[in-house]
Amino acid sequence: MANRRMLVTGATGMVGSFVARRALERGYKVRALVRAGADRTLLAGLDIEYVDGDLSDHACFPKLLQDVQIVVHSAAHIGDWGPAEKYRAINVVALEHFLAAAERAAAVERWIQVSTLGVYPARNHYGTDETVSPSLTGLDGYTRTKAEAEVVVRHHIDECKLPAVILRPGFIYGPGERHVIPRLLQRFESGMVKFIGDGKSLLNNVYVGNFVDAVFLAIDRDEAVGQVYNIRDDRLVTREEYLMAVAEYLGKPRPGRVPLWLARVAVPFIEGYARLKGSEQPPLLTRATIKFMALNLDFSIAKAKRQLGYRGTVDFQPGMRDALDWATGKMQTPRLIGSPCGSPN
Repeated sequence: MANRRMLVTGATGMVGSFVARRALERGYKVRALVRAGADRTLLAGLDIEYVDGDLSDHACFPKLLQDVQIVVHSAAHIGDWGPAEKYRAINVVALEHFLAAAERAAAVERWIQVSTLGVYPARNHYGTDETVSPSLTGLDGYTRTKAEAEVVVRHHIDECKLPAVILRPGFIYGPGERHVIPRLLQRFESGMVKFIGDGKSLLNNVYVGNFVDAVFLAIDRDEAVGQVYNIRDDRLVTREEYLMAVAEYLGKPRPGRVPLWLARVAVPFIEGYARLKGSEQPPLLTRATIKFMALNLDFSIAKAKRQLGYRGTVDFQPGMRDALDWATGKMQTPRLIGSPCGSPN
């Protein structure tokens, strides 16, 4: 790997930073696209070549891709609130320019597109596999434009012979998670956390170390090119196990419960009022919140197991303790538990 270079977008985030760490361990040279002023805490001490820039600056792509063999594209505009156009500018339009630049560079041997299980229709899922098409009318700008991004990548695979692999992770948790878990901790402290429904439905959880394993398996396996894979932990947890793991860690009482029917009745009014006010932050309850906290999100990973040898071996309980230790400041240096299955053949 000594002369091979990997470009990681989103490298200052949880997924990108651990991809960069694993790549360095495996002997890759690592280049990272980093926005001006971005928090580089998760990359501290790593021998990485930084390129200052932003996905909205299409002119930086040729320099960014020079002498790059592997691209792991984990950067995206994320969230569950706001106009779709803001998400589309980065998740779709910039991607199209980025892919075109990669094809002109002609050195890219593997493109790993980090998508999401959120591209599937917003309903209950019981073993849904990759034969089910993504929904282009998703609940929010993020899921809708991530589905659109898959259409763009698929076009480049089929028409331009782009050697790409699309990975669809579920809810990624672990050290460095800066969005869901910190917000959840704040809501526990303020007593605002509730079960929506009975808490028995399954969450599509994936520990970041398990997902990084999948990334490197997709890089190593030639048969992965052109394929799409669902990626989650081997064991899914209920919303009850998820919230109780946090409650017990914090020493908080068991959350109360809101009937699912009541949440569904209330959400149009809550979202409508927030939009009327022009709120830039999501309200306490959104359709995306109901999906995340109430729908059964069981997606099959049989294809990833069969074709990639993926296992998802780190279990939720130690993985969530890792995430909470980081979020509460008990873990100072980013680390992963478990041994990587994405090692060189």
